[in-house]
Amino acid sequence: MKNRELLIDLSHTIENGLVTYKGLPAPIICDYLSREESRKHYEDGTEFHIGKIEMVANTGTYLDCPFHRYADGKDLTQIGLERFTDLDGIVISVPYAHTLTITEAYIEPCELKNRAVLFHTGWDQHWNTDAYHENNPYLTKSCAEYLRDAQVALVGIDSLNIDDTRNRRRPVHTILLGADILIVEHLCNLHSLPKNGFTFSAIPPKFKGVGTFPVRAMAKLNT
Repeated sequence: MKNRELLIDLSHTIENGLVTYKGLPAPIICDYLSREESRKHYEDGTEFHIGKIEMVANTGTYLDCPFHRYADGKDLTQIGLERFTDLDGIVISVPYAHTLTITEAYIEPCELKNRAVLFHTGWDQHWNTDAYHENNPYLTKSCAEYLRDAQVALVGIDSLNIDDTRNRRRPVHTILLGADILIVEHLCNLHSLPKNGFTFSAIPPKFKGVGTFPVRAMAKLNT
């Protein structure tokens, strides 16, 4: 019997007024052309809707590529599809109730080369609340160095930021993006995944001169 593929959505819903990161503007999602207005342009019974979206790139679940951190880094148009599509995935569970500080001790026994390493902290349960924006789980500098040296393909987390936001340093972004390792932040539903045995995709639009953009992140499991 042929195996079936199970798709699991790992992205938050983006809606009008959503605050992803405190201090950044929420998206404005509205009509450019309403169905009612469109009726003026078509024959009776024919109508269309054209939406208008105004937002910063760091909205919802999004992917960072090197241009986000480095002026001479690769932007979204320079990242090949193979870099964020059907990557061999692994989930590293580090519950935020246990610790907010994720070190290399949690990943040292694992085979990581060329994989999407997804950190499941459970912080996504605070999504769209004030609690989500303070004291988030994060990776340490030494953990980022370990991931870089292990030659991972991508690192994701279900938290506000992969770095500690209580200070102005961003060593994890600096180290990973400096090594052309992609980052996905604000994931969700990682509790639905096994530790191994799935592929991960997080595909952004092909915008030139942009280093971050929302993605529809997903995992594919064989059942």
